[in-house]
Amino acid sequence: MGFPISASLLDACVLAQLHNKDSYGYEITNDLSERLQVSESTVYPVLRRLQTTGLLSTYDQPYQGRMRRYYSLSDEGIRQLEAYRDDWLQFTSNISDVLRKDE
Repeated sequence: MGFPISASLLDACVLAQLHNKDSYGYEITNDLSERLQVSESTVYPVLRRLQTTGLLSTYDQPYQGRMRRYYSLSDEGIRQLEAYRDDWLQFTSNISDVLRKDE
């Protein structure tokens, strides 16, 4: 049994995926789908929304005769990722407290 992924959590996962290196949509989707149940139809709207809100920037690079769009974290995206990480640590701590067996 799994738990549904909220929009904020998916945003956080995409930002985290881009923290160490720029990447393109298909690669981001593949990397995330190794750990989460996501598809291209889920990830691409997230990428567009994060770009529109200024958390990501894009640039195009030629690849095998065509252009490939790469995504990178903006300064605001880095700040938002840190906020998501802080929120996540608090959230998981609270959930762990609730779910912990009586000791």
